Amino acid sequence: PVDWKAQAGYLDGMIDAVFPVVPGWDVSGVVVRPGVSVTEWAEGDEVMGYVREDFLAHGTFAEYVAAPVRTLARKPRNLSFEEAAALPLAGLTAYQALRTALSVREGETVLVLAAAGGVGSMAVQIARHLGCRVLGAVRESGRERVTALGGEPVLFDEQTFTREVRELAPQGVDAVLDTLGGPFLPHAAKLLAPGGRLASVADGEVLALGGRYFWVRPDAADLAALADLADEGILDVRVAKTFPLERAADAQRANAEGGLQGKVVVTVP
Repeated sequence: PVDWKAQAGYLDGMIDAVFPVVPGWDVSGVVVRPGVSVTEWAEGDEVMGYVREDFLAHGTFAEYVAAPVRTLARKPRNLSFEEAAALPLAGLTAYQALRTALSVREGETVLVLAAAGGVGSMAVQIARHLGCRVLGAVRESGRERVTALGGEPVLFDEQTFTREVRELAPQGVDAVLDTLGGPFLPHAAKLLAPGGRLASVADGEVLALGGRYFWVRPDAADLAALADLADEGILDVRVAKTFPLERAADAQRANAEGGLQGKVVVTVP
């Protein structure tokens, strides 16, 4: 979603834009020319990356992408290029939020809001891998997805959300990761056990609730760790739709409309 949100101006004041702006931060492809000081990669290497600079300008909706070394890791062998392109931003957001912002530990109970989405589904899988019990808040259409990933689904419903979580975790949850923002965030904050931690990657209002507002950042080591998890079969990356580059606007519209069980990927012939 950040791609179309940046284009719509929702990040104004948070990150500068140098026009003309090429959208996109995720990429997967083949190295065609290393930089003069690059020793990490060679021509022909298959890589993926979260290619975010400190300003909006040189994005990844392109046939050729200039990527700093710090933004890249090897492409997982078990993933297609389309699947690999869907992993970096969502995977890093979940990985860093769980490990850095929330410091989750084995045996804890973690509540993930919007657990069937791109970041949410990564968070369910990573938290399970870390030895946590995971409750995943979803719409009805996401129940099956969360269950398949090893989580316990609870419904995003004003009447039942709090009750369902309390039934599953009577003592409260140890950590809440919000990947959506909005009206369920305050309800989730009240479900924390004493000493519980709260973080949101989508809503700055979390600060008023005593939580942490967290933004992902490029990290080659973290991205390499995700590649390892994918190759071990621990991470399932689902692509819902693909669009050729000339239909990138349609890809952003599909993402903005929501309701997809998986990521939207722009492909280059």
